[in-house]
Amino acid sequence: MIHVKDHETLHLFDPLDHLGPKRRKLMEESWAGLFRKEILLELPVEKFSTYFKADIGRPTKELYTVMGVIILQQAHDLSDEDTIDQLAFNQKWHYALDIKGESDHAKYICLKTLWSDRKIFTDNGLDGVVFNNIADKLAKVFLVNTSKQRIDSVHIKSNMRRLGRIGIFVQDIHKFLVNLKRQQKELFETLPEDIVDKYLPKKALGCFSIVKPSESEKTLASVSKDLFELVQRFKSHPEVTAMHSYKLLLRVLKEQCKVTEVSDGKPAEVSVKPAKGIPSDSLQNPSDPDAAYDSHKGQGYQVQVMETYSTQEDEKIKSQQLNLITYVKVETACKHDSNALIPAIESTP
Repeated sequence: MIHVKDHETLHLFDPLDHLGPKRRKLMEESWAGLFRKEILLELPVEKFSTYFKADIGRPTKELYTVMGVIILQQAHDLSDEDTIDQLAFNQKWHYALDIKGESDHAKYICLKTLWSDRKIFTDNGLDGVVFNNIADKLAKVFLVNTSKQRIDSVHIKSNMRRLGRIGIFVQDIHKFLVNLKRQQKELFETLPEDIVDKYLPKKALGCFSIVKPSESEKTLASVSKDLFELVQRFKSHPEVTAMHSYKLLLRVLKEQCKVTEVSDGKPAEVSVKPAKGIPSDSLQNPSDPDAAYDSHKGQGYQVQVMETYSTQEDEKIKSQQLNLITYVKVETACKHDSNALIPAIESTP
């Protein structure tokens, strides 16, 4: 069931009555005061609530609180555990989110609920709606001049291990075998023992990290052949081809290898493409399949960021003016900056 409080009606009793005038002033002039007065009511709770049942199940956490917690976690760069702690005990958070009760239901959220609600929030694009709402509101509150804006990209390194070509093949096969054993044990048991012993144990994977340069070409050919044979072996099993890890095998095969069909009923042959023939948007690590490669900045992502700026010559005046980020877009690292300007202009007022 949906639980949403009315945060527009004034309180019968002052919730800050227990604070002295100095602490009250600090609270109202802090980020918490700004969040409560200007941002809390801009949260698109009506859109968030559509992902919950209005008349079935237990009541949700108060949805303004949930959305506010998700935003404050990112603003303060907190782990999930620290976020729960701040919601439970931090008075600034209580004031910012307009929480008056002292019950666990009002001031506590479990890890699973936080994770599940944040997934709903991000999977359905509500983060973009919140960004636009808050940016528009802050521009009005602080009288930000949006007639002058600039855009640039920032490279973000993904929190993943940098793998060479052999490592990509090996880690991908390992991931597939782990999932196959977990989800389709009967099919897993039909695999040759040498493939399982070679790629499934984590200790065995360490052998591929110490391959001599003189043997790398031979090893790469061997692992590519093993990957191709796994793809061929399970291509007629719908329950396997639907697995995410199998789709990664197909992706690596397409990006890294050349498959040559042979006539006369002979099996197809697989060969490794030259390094220069690998696209920059190829798989960098199966742990982060969306990451790409930039020849200057490396693996990861890039973020297009547009912000307002001032041309005031008086540094004192310039320092008092608020520069506001008006547009953010996360892209793969291989995207070129020349294509970023027009979408940014079209997305901002």
